[in-house]
Amino acid sequence: MAEEQMEDASTAAAASTPFQLQFDKPIPSQIKMAEWNPEKDLLAMVTDDSKVLLHRFNWQRLWTISPGKCITSICWSPDGKIIALGTEDGLVLLHDVENGKMLRTTKSHDVAIVCLNWAEDDPLSRPDKDEFLFYEDRTTRFFPPAPVMPRIGGLSSGDTGLADENEEAIPEFSSASCQRFNILCSGGKDGCVCFSIFGIFPVGMINITKIPINVGSSGKSYQLKDASVSKVSLSRNLQKLVLLCFGKLVDTDNLSHSCESSGLHCLYLDTSIFFNRKNELHQVSQQASSIQDLVEVVRASVSLISKQWSNAMSLFHEKFSALSNLISAHGVESSSEDEFLSLLFGTRTSPALHHFLASSLGEAGLKRIAKAVDSAGRDIRGIITEHLQPAVEIISFRLAELRGLARWRSRFQIIGLDEKLIDGVTESIGMLVVQVERFSRVAATVVYLFQNFFAWVLKSVKILLNEPTDQVPAANSELVVIFLKFLLDKDPIKQLLEADERIECDMDTARHVEQLVVFGGFTDTQFLEKSLVKQFNELEVRYNVKDCFLYTLLHHQLPCHHPACQHQYHFIRMKIHRMRNPPIA
Repeated sequence: MAEEQMEDASTAAAASTPFQLQFDKPIPSQIKMAEWNPEKDLLAMVTDDSKVLLHRFNWQRLWTISPGKCITSICWSPDGKIIALGTEDGLVLLHDVENGKMLRTTKSHDVAIVCLNWAEDDPLSRPDKDEFLFYEDRTTRFFPPAPVMPRIGGLSSGDTGLADENEEAIPEFSSASCQRFNILCSGGKDGCVCFSIFGIFPVGMINITKIPINVGSSGKSYQLKDASVSKVSLSRNLQKLVLLCFGKLVDTDNLSHSCESSGLHCLYLDTSIFFNRKNELHQVSQQASSIQDLVEVVRASVSLISKQWSNAMSLFHEKFSALSNLISAHGVESSSEDEFLSLLFGTRTSPALHHFLASSLGEAGLKRIAKAVDSAGRDIRGIITEHLQPAVEIISFRLAELRGLARWRSRFQIIGLDEKLIDGVTESIGMLVVQVERFSRVAATVVYLFQNFFAWVLKSVKILLNEPTDQVPAANSELVVIFLKFLLDKDPIKQLLEADERIECDMDTARHVEQLVVFGGFTDTQFLEKSLVKQFNELEVRYNVKDCFLYTLLHHQLPCHHPACQHQYHFIRMKIHRMRNPPIA
């Protein structure tokens, strides 16, 4: 009986205890911040040495990462699949919850990001669900799934390409059509608050130090000086924003009469424009984020093509440069081109060329070079057809969609895209489509000429060594001459992959291009003189949708209580912030 009473007493005591210790586990470093996952039994922690640890409720550690930057804030995406980290240098790092891999890095601030909040649209908050127009991405009607980062092994270095094991992560992450509308808010040490749709597309910014504040009915104007955001929280319906910030309240109407009140401020802001225009914002952000992913695919493709071809050409020039040295050693005033032409036309075979073909190069060395060039050509063809060309074509389509959305400004005024800037970007992507097509044809022609040249050289080597040539494919003498004239000491593929290279264009072609301007469609008459890389760089400079985007106008109504003077703030008005226009070549 006594034991039962003791058990009942202990049970009652446990029930009356508001908090109970579940686990007590040591961590090697001091924990400075931690956040629970909103959907799963996961706890993300940041240590003093800026390592990020992910644990389950049972304290099982899943992974640890070291971003290499000082982490100053952390939060989860609404679906619990992404961890957002704010850094001391103003970056927002997005990591995959499954393995901690980096998904995206965005530059939101110029100073430390001290707080993050990621809010998702709540369907239950809509007064009438029928009024919400869901945007259907039309790209999938006309194009296959978007290409991912290219993955091709290196020629001799064992390189595994540019894509990692999680190559599908970024396309899935940015597939905004399958996500509910959400906004990531980040507060900076300088008093700026930035808003990014899906955590990747900047759509608005507030600088609380530049906002005029009217206090009460007196009509006096105040401003917050030396303000720093401490906490930011966006409501589930996206219509209200609460800010906690430190700063000085200064009377701007009478600066000579110092009236400063320092302390903690709570600002209650009206952000209903996010709710009222979320369909339009969803469309722009979906197209823009998908374009950004495809731009990364293009960059990786061009970089890998350049690496593959450079490796093959390094091997080719390393072997064939020996012929020039042998010619000089024999005291002959000739060139490699002249020596090969003499051999082709049966005039003579100099001792230098004979020694080069029979001893220095040999059949084994020639086959090694031919295999390297063939492999590079095959890899380049695969990258172009499976990654580069599809990415450029889908970018062109999505930019055309954005061009149509740019006309919103005539209807909505407060949001939209700069139509002239979008027109310039659309022209740039059109030029890039042409450049990719030209590069594809040049690469195919060059590789074919190399194959024909190697077949002829192999036959010549076998003849010099008195070996049968029945198994050697026939070579076209005319194409050998073209190779010796235009490819032996030159590299058209490398020329198209150089950023500052100028491509020669004949007068007739240039005249035809200028005539096409009369029919409209583009204004750049010298695009054929540019390399593929230069055209891509110009597209990157022009394409920056956040610079083309007219920042949202937020009317802030905030009852705010200053801890010192207990004033109530009634209205804060926001000015329209427009990012600087990107330079147009």
